[in-house]
Amino acid sequence: MAKPAKSKSNIAAENRKARFNYEIVDTLEAGLVLTGTEVKSLRLGKAMIAESYATEEDGEIWLINSYVPEYLQANRFNHEPKRRRKLLVHKTQRNRLAGAVQRDGMTLVPLKIYFNDQGRAKLELAVARGKNAPDKRESMKERDWNRQKQRVMKEAGRD
Repeated sequence: MAKPAKSKSNIAAENRKARFNYEIVDTLEAGLVLTGTEVKSLRLGKAMIAESYATEEDGEIWLINSYVPEYLQANRFNHEPKRRRKLLVHKTQRNRLAGAVQRDGMTLVPLKIYFNDQGRAKLELAVARGKNAPDKRESMKERDWNRQKQRVMKEAGRD
């Protein structure tokens, strides 16, 4: 059974450059350990994960360098915007991720933070390999060709 498509309104933050800078090998869904003000701030959609990454330390997976702005109505009970956030994954998934990073030289890249149907914040995490300059040029050529192809098909349909 296929998963339902996630609507744009559920996405709190997206790393759009990740698919350009990295070759995505595998993805998985991870939970986030958040405080109440972080959840409220995420619902406003102002978070940024473009420069963040995940790492395995002491048997746990952590999201590093993600930015969740302070929730303005929270006054003194607010959170730290750039704090490390623990990711919730199963033990077998954690071992597989750690092995891919250590053995194969992969990187753990967050793709997006979204709210699932139950209203819980989830992180789509990718196991990725960095692209070099020729690979990036190839991606740009392919993207431009697809755009041009769409224009031609659209014009042909109007005639």
